Parts: sequence; structure tokens; C-alpha cells
Amino acid sequence: MKTRLAPALAILALLFGCTVVNPVTGEREFGWVTPAQEIALGEKHYAPSRQSQGGDYVLDPQLNDYVRSVGARVAAQSDAPLPYEFAVLNSSVPNAWALPGGKIAINRGLLWELNSEAELAAVLGHEVVHAAARHGAKSMERGMLLQGAVLASALATQDKQYGQFATMGASVVAQLINQKYGRDAELQSDYYGTQYMKAAGYDPTAAVDLQQTFVRLSEGRRSGWLEGLFASHPPSQERVERNQATAAELGPGGERGAERYRNRLANLLKQKPAYEAYDEARKALAQNDTATAEREARRAIQLEPREGHFHSLLGDIDLDAKRYDQAVRHYTDAQVRNDQFFYYPLQRGLAHKTLGAIDAAETDLKISVELLPTANAYQALGEIAEGRGDIAQAKQYYAAAADNNSGAGQAAQDALVRLDMPTNPGRYIQLAYGLDSDSKIVIELGNTTRQAVGDIQVVIDYVDQRGKIQQIIRQFQGALPPGEKQRIATGLGPFPSEDAYRVRIASAGVIR
Repeated sequence: MKTRLAPALAILALLFGCTVVNPVTGEREFGWVTPAQEIALGEKHYAPSRQSQGGDYVLDPQLNDYVRSVGARVAAQSDAPLPYEFAVLNSSVPNAWALPGGKIAINRGLLWELNSEAELAAVLGHEVVHAAARHGAKSMERGMLLQGAVLASALATQDKQYGQFATMGASVVAQLINQKYGRDAELQSDYYGTQYMKAAGYDPTAAVDLQQTFVRLSEGRRSGWLEGLFASHPPSQERVERNQATAAELGPGGERGAERYRNRLANLLKQKPAYEAYDEARKALAQNDTATAEREARRAIQLEPREGHFHSLLGDIDLDAKRYDQAVRHYTDAQVRNDQFFYYPLQRGLAHKTLGAIDAAETDLKISVELLPTANAYQALGEIAEGRGDIAQAKQYYAAAADNNSGAGQAAQDALVRLDMPTNPGRYIQLAYGLDSDSKIVIELGNTTRQAVGDIQVVIDYVDQRGKIQQIIRQFQGALPPGEKQRIATGLGPFPSEDAYRVRIASAGVIR
């Protein structure tokens, strides 16, 4: 009994020994993601996470500076000395999020809905607490404890347009941006976030007004909010009442900054009709209404010609219509306006590849994966390398895309299997063998791939009665369908035991 309990007790001792002090609450709690690891995770995933959700909003650098200044003012009150960063994302989805390590983002779609600098401080203060109180890290720890998961590179996205390209992995990190925080975490972030904004000189009643607005919007079930902030930060009357109690506890007074906020948002508010036209165009294109999509996209460009997203949408329309030369022109127009967003070179590279401009395609696709690794880009790069006869490089590209479950990812999986199976058939063909009732060898072959496999060659090594090693090669004709198994009686034997022989897969190939 002692022996059986020892490993379990050792594990429990390890887990309970991994406690940290929550810098916000001062309480000791379970934790095995260290502060240094949190910071490293945030730094690693911050840029690609922003890319996968529309990229940074670049048309008004002064607005970005303003949001960063408000965020820094609130973060200076934080109990956790993290390297806080704040970014405005180019998405109409009303949302804000925080990665471990203090990496915070707010969408322009949420900025439109706020009424004052104090409300902005309330939003950013809430996200600062999520990072400072280790809410994201604790979610990872729960996932690792309950599921045995490991930390790996991954992205999560709320923007469906760009999310379809994001390279996803089996990782807890993939849940961090869009996760729905628990009630306790939300109330904790409200409470301490309101304290931070008060300490920074803002009126804490703005946090009450903000939550009251969110409750009204949630009751009206506005679709943009349902896929944005409400999905990860659900409002409630309880949160309103808790914020009221906190504001009363902290006392009146502090800045509102309503006029200053309106002045700083003047350009973004002026651009709102253009982005609304763009959003309508995207929706129309998703519904295959290309006439409406093109009309609204051109209206968006007329209202705000500097926005790259609007030009790339015309490229998407032309790409769908197989007008590849025109698509290249529109993607170029987009990239001239913003050369730091992955989508424009990705789409232009795919168009170039279809046109046969292979060198240009390769250049574009490599630029895109530097900004955001995607299955689409890696799968296309694999095809380019394979076309040149560089099989080793092609396999590397296909392997990079193969973890993604999108169409491009599955195509890459198939291509990787096709190229790799001739030299590594045992990776893809399951082999089991044993002796039947007559002590003769029976073999079972299983196809683990999504493709039919044929020309399976099996080698059987055994020692004959004279003590010499013999080898028999068996070629199995016909196709082994995807996911199926086949049992084969070889007729070889009898053998005294299973130790008297060995069986291995010598070769196999995908049937094309």
C-alpha cells in the first residue's frame, strides 16, 4: 500500500509546494507558471495575437499614444511590476483583452462605445488586473493540471475573417484571449481596477456607468457585443452593484475627461461610417453577394482611402472571381498603406502563385509568415518547394501547416504523408502481428492517414532450424482505405513463439 501511495503523495507535495503570492490580493495561491514565464508568454504571443485580430490600427498614431498614456497612468497603480503595453486593434468587434505579462489590447470598435477618458481607464484598469492578478496564468495552470496540457505556440482570434488563417496548436494559450473569465475573476478585476483608476485620478463612478451601459447593451443583445466583450467579460447587475459599492467606498471626485476623450477620438469617430461600410461589405462577400460587397468596399475607400483593409477587400472580391491580376493590384494598394499586416502579402502571394509568378509568390508568402505563421502560407510554400524538387524543404513547410484543421492544413497533411511515406512508412501504417492457432504468422495493417495506401511491403525476419537468419518479403496488393485495418494470414510457420521472428513495414505509398 505504501508503495502505491508514494507517487501520488509525491505529486501532491509538488503541487501544494508550488504556491505564489497574488500581487493584487496578497493571498497565497497555487501556481507553477512563474512571473518570468508569464512575461515571456505575453511577449511571445502579443504581436501575432494582434495580427490575427485585424492588426494594429495605424491611421491615427496620436490616438494610439493617447490610449497608451491612459493605460500607463492606470498601470502605474498596479501591484504587479509588469512590462505593461497597450495597443489599439483595427477591428470593429467591441472587445479588449489581456495576455499574461501585462500585454493588453483594445479594439477600435470598443473605443467608439465609450463616453469618457475615465471609462477608458475603467476598461484598461480591468484588463490590467486580469494580468496583474494572474487570471490568464491561473487558467493555464488549471488546464495543465486537469488535462495534462503543455505550453505550446498558438494563436487565438475573435476576428473570423483573419482567424481562418491562424496557425492553431494544442495549447492552453489558445484560450487566453477569448476565454470567458469566471465570476470571481470578473468581480476581482472590477474591484481592483476601480481602485487603480481612482488612484490614477479618475472618477470611479465612470466604472459604474460603464457597467450599466454594458448591461443595457447585453439586454438588447447587440450582435457585435455578443461576439466581443460580452463573450469574455459577461456583464451583470451584480457587477453594477459591486462597482457602486466600490465607488462609494473610494469616495467622490476625480477626472471624467469626456471632452478630452471626444477630441482625441475625433478622427476615429469621423472614420466610423467608412468602417461600417467595410463591415457590411465583408458580410455581403461572406454571403456571396459580390455586387453589394464591391459597392460598399468602394464607398469605404471613398470615405477613407488610407485604410488598407478596404483595398484588400477589393482584392478578395477579385480573387474569388479569379481576376488574379486585379487582385494583385488591390493587395499591393493595401500593403503600400500598411506593410505590417500579414493578410495583404499572404493574399497577394496566393494570387501570384496562381498566376505562375513563383518568385514573387515566394517572397510575399515569406513576408506574411514573418508577421503571422499561417497554414495557408506554409502549404503554398510547400507546393512551391515541391515544384522545384526540394523535397526536404517542402516537407518542412507542409509539417508547419499540418497541425491546422483548415482546408490548407489538411492539404498539407496529405502532401506531407505522400512525400514522407516512401522513406518512413512505419509512421503512417500501424503494424500488429502474432501467431494464430496453428502457430503461423498473422499480420494486421492499419492505415492512419486520410488517403488510400497501396504497395505495402512487409519484411519478416526469422531464424531457421539451422540457426541462420532468413528474410521473407511480402507484397500486399490492393488499396488499404483511409482509417481502415486489414488482417492477413501469411501461412508462414509454425514458430515456437513470437520471439522467433520480427515483422516490419519496408515500404508503402499513397495511391494518387
